[in-house]
Amino acid sequence: MFEVLVFVYENYWRGDACPELKQLGRKLSAVGFDSDEIEAALAWLDGLNLAARHTRITLPASPDLPPIQQQSPTSLRVYSSAEQDHLGAEALGFVSFLETSGVLPAPMREIVMDRAMAVPGGPMSLDDLKIIVLMVYWSAGVEPDALVLDELCDDTESRIAH
Repeated sequence: MFEVLVFVYENYWRGDACPELKQLGRKLSAVGFDSDEIEAALAWLDGLNLAARHTRITLPASPDLPPIQQQSPTSLRVYSSAEQDHLGAEALGFVSFLETSGVLPAPMREIVMDRAMAVPGGPMSLDDLKIIVLMVYWSAGVEPDALVLDELCDDTESRIAH
C-alpha cells in the first residue's frame, strides 16, 4: 500500500490535483500496481480525504486561517495503549519531535494518528509513518518546508554522527 501512496504523492503535486478515487484506481492499475494494494490505498486515501475535509489545519505558513480547535500551549496529548502498541516508541517519538519542532500542529497530528491507526499491523516502521506525514501535508495542500521535507525523505540509516 505504501508504494501506491508514494506514487500518488510523487505524481500529483497536491491532494486537490489528484483525480477522483475511481479514476485514480484505474490509473494505478494501468501503471501495474496489484489490485489488493490499490484497494487498500484507495480506502486509506478516502479516510484521509474525509479527515482533511473536516479539519482546518493552520500551519506557520498560513496564520490567517483560524484553527477550529485551539490547543493550549500547556496541553498534553496522552497516547492510548492501542496507539502506543500500534505505532511503537520510535514512531511516537518522531511524532513528538515534529510536534515540539512546531511543524506538526495538533489538528494535523490527530490526522496523522488517525491514518496511522488505519494501517493494519504494527508496530509501524518509521519510514511508513513518514509517508503518512507526507500524505497529510499533501492532503492539506501544504508543502512542508525544506528542513521538514529533508527529515521526512532522508535515509537516516546512512547518516554519520558527528
